[in-house]
Amino acid sequence: MIRQSIIVALTFAVAAIIVLPSSAADTDHRFAAADSSKQRIAIIDKNGDIEWEYKIGSLHDLQVLPSGNVLFQTSMTRLLEVDPQSDRIVWEYDAGTSNGNKGKPVQVHAFQRLADGVTMIAESGPARIIEVNVDGKLLKEIALKVDHPHVHRDTRLARKIDNGNYLVCHEADGTVREYDSTGKVVWTFEVPLFNRERKGGHGVEGFGNQCFSVLRLKNGNTLIGSGNGHSILEVTPEKKVVWSIHQNDLAGIQLAWVTSLQVLPGGNILIGNCHAGPGNPQIIEVTRDKKVVWKFHDFERFGNALTNSQVLFD
Repeated sequence: MIRQSIIVALTFAVAAIIVLPSSAADTDHRFAAADSSKQRIAIIDKNGDIEWEYKIGSLHDLQVLPSGNVLFQTSMTRLLEVDPQSDRIVWEYDAGTSNGNKGKPVQVHAFQRLADGVTMIAESGPARIIEVNVDGKLLKEIALKVDHPHVHRDTRLARKIDNGNYLVCHEADGTVREYDSTGKVVWTFEVPLFNRERKGGHGVEGFGNQCFSVLRLKNGNTLIGSGNGHSILEVTPEKKVVWSIHQNDLAGIQLAWVTSLQVLPGGNILIGNCHAGPGNPQIIEVTRDKKVVWKFHDFERFGNALTNSQVLFD
């Protein structure tokens, strides 16, 4: 357990009082969050205290496993599974030197521990999805379609879904593609610009369609975090946008780079609001009617690059 100073603890306690509405007392969360600007991944308990933390570098994905272990990255190539009770590293993988990548430019922006214990990894640069066993042995490889190849921007989050297909956010292409188990593209959605001009910048001032996250919903629709599009889009298989949240739809909040998404058991959606500046919360929980019921706003322990979060349940 990491000891915190009394000053930091009091600072956060005050911030929590400010940002949590009184009506949200029953929606306080235990959650994991990671911010590369503060070089911290941590589990925060319902009282706002740090249960566990670990030093990181660049990070774009994390997953708290059913065992309680945390799967995350300490750089754009090094993946770790760590037991937070002991800080013991129970699994490690280096994409920069493994399975044919030695000497090649490669970055990892997405990974996922599958139900059978295999780990899926999306590699930018090689532009492929691989699956490896506990020993790092290559079990499967599929090539990704990339229109604008770039080692930092080929992919963002990718997930293997229940039908065995892969949903992949291609940041540079501004496109979500679904691949079947053979690597065939079976569905594509180009994130729209909504008749706006592209603008540079990572914060609220920028604009584009550099999508970050994607989830397949139980109703068959697809939920997309549009990155610097400042939006969350629900899209039907026919590619119709049937629900959305845009930059200024939430009272008192501006969305910037929309990153990780999580659909909570009651149907609310957890939104990562990265690069939005200290005037905005970094994590937001909203209802389907766009009401904010919980938010996390802590620029002491986390900063302007809190890209990933996950609410945890006992």
